[in-house]
Amino acid sequence: MFQTILFYVFAAVLVGSALGVITSRNPVHAVLFLVLAFVTSAFLWMLLEAEFLAIVLVLVYVGAVMVLFLFVVMMLDINVEAVRGGFVRYAPLGLGILAAVVVMLALLAWQKTQELNFLAPPAPAPASYDNTEVLGSVLYTQYLYPFELAAIILLVAIVAAIALTHRRRAGLKQQDVARQVAVKAADRVRIVKMPAEGQE
Repeated sequence: MFQTILFYVFAAVLVGSALGVITSRNPVHAVLFLVLAFVTSAFLWMLLEAEFLAIVLVLVYVGAVMVLFLFVVMMLDINVEAVRGGFVRYAPLGLGILAAVVVMLALLAWQKTQELNFLAPPAPAPASYDNTEVLGSVLYTQYLYPFELAAIILLVAIVAAIALTHRRRAGLKQQDVARQVAVKAADRVRIVKMPAEGQE
């Protein structure tokens, strides 16, 4: 009973924070709402006894990705009026895509849970159950090729980002670290001796 109450509380907070992400006018507030959504999702994973996924969600997304997004959003000069205009302009398209996604998820959930009883809570896992071991065994056996394909795609994305950053562009000033380290005081400062001038 207590776990059911916790589930509904965290689910309500998650839905509210997700709505706050798409309706917030301030981009910084939207990122903070997204951080709250990730944290509440981690609590839901904990209720499902998936501790490894919960801690990975907190460490990777909340601790790294979302902090990076927050700094990027805070450093950018975003035109709030343009963002509002785009939200109103693309609202019908967004609602259509939302309806399609909800229908597809509902059909998928209905197909996968025909033999399950929604009213009965899932059986608790035994004390010797290790979800990290089960996740690893499934990931590196049944989904080995998709996992390796995702790793290759991420590697290509990293290499492409580095190549785009270091490409030669006209008028681009780059640092020469070796030249900066090898510099000496005599190369930077020149002392000029001038005769003293008398006061009038």
